[in-house]
Amino acid sequence: MKISLYIAKRYLFAKKNHNVINIISAISIAGIALASFALICTLSVFNGFHTLISTLFSDFDPELKVEPVHGKFFRTDDERISAVRSLSFIDVCSFTLEEQVLLQYKSKQQIAIMKGVDDSFHELADIESILLGNGIYMLSDEICDYGILGINLLRKMDCGAQPIDPLTLYVPRKDSNMNMVNPANSFKSAPVFSPGVFFKVDQEKYDDNYILVSLDLARKLTGNRNNASAMELKLTGGTGILKAKRELKSILGDEFRILDRFQQQADVFKVVKLEKFISYLFLSFILLIACFNIISSLIMLMLEKQNDAILLKSLGAGEKTVERIFVLNGVLISLTGAIAGLSAGIVAVLLQQHLGLLKLGAAGNFIVDYYPVNLKISDIIIVLLTVIAVSFISIRPIGHIARKLVSKGH
Repeated sequence: MKISLYIAKRYLFAKKNHNVINIISAISIAGIALASFALICTLSVFNGFHTLISTLFSDFDPELKVEPVHGKFFRTDDERISAVRSLSFIDVCSFTLEEQVLLQYKSKQQIAIMKGVDDSFHELADIESILLGNGIYMLSDEICDYGILGINLLRKMDCGAQPIDPLTLYVPRKDSNMNMVNPANSFKSAPVFSPGVFFKVDQEKYDDNYILVSLDLARKLTGNRNNASAMELKLTGGTGILKAKRELKSILGDEFRILDRFQQQADVFKVVKLEKFISYLFLSFILLIACFNIISSLIMLMLEKQNDAILLKSLGAGEKTVERIFVLNGVLISLTGAIAGLSAGIVAVLLQQHLGLLKLGAAGNFIVDYYPVNLKISDIIIVLLTVIAVSFISIRPIGHIARKLVSKGH
């Protein structure tokens, strides 16, 4: 193996009798380098978008969310819930209740999702960082109840940030059938005023559908006293998510599910992962085509070095040794291209990360002005392993051709 590798390296860097071999080898290296460059840059961009999306949801979603496996609600005075609240690594615990409602303002009506939150919700989520308007975060006082709408829901209702008239929430009564004579009697209703602010998460799910109200009002409208649809948790600094989930699972059992931020938005992150995987497959296919260019270079090299191969066999080298020389030469060409492409890709990603060379478009039209990137060691390893695997797949037939040339020379 050492002899084969030594001779393969000499063949790679030694001057050839025919310049066309050097040219084809250089083209092969350039093709693999370009494919490797594209792979690491594309994977890093998808990592960047993945990180960006997670930061957007972090302003609204909790670190961990506990919800019942069966049904929509659970009792907040459950002994297991009380045990969770007393854990040392729980910094903030907030109960929330979500329900679909009919939202009305003057002649405008819209189906929305009412999210009732308790007084500790603003400590759990960085809600104040996503509020817009001239008012303050407030959901109730001694006089009335308040509601904070998502920016797109606000536009649909055409009520403005500080409407003069209140909005009305309607929730179907669960203890009676629909009254066809007077349908209004089949709903519980409550007016809510605006505190002069609205929120913007930059995610359609929340901005288009959600209205924040107090937990007491949500319980009053839904008739779920002492119930909640979720318990949202903020962990103390330095607490591992996986460790916390294991501890919570041991206390809560199988009747509750514990979701981290990625699981809370599983559909969104699955799409990002799927797009990343599909891009990886397409670029790997291009890499495979680039590796096939090596075959023509190796065949010409074998024809030029046929006498050397015959001499090596006469000196006692086996067919496997001669075969390995040309296979390893092809692998070295692939690795040279991969290392060159990866090096250039890593430099490009780091420059984009720190200097923002490539813009998404006109400033202010997107959430961020520059393509987000995030370089991961795992992606570098994946690209290298992909190049090695694809090289062996495309170059493996060269060994059979080498044996035929040596046999023919004899």
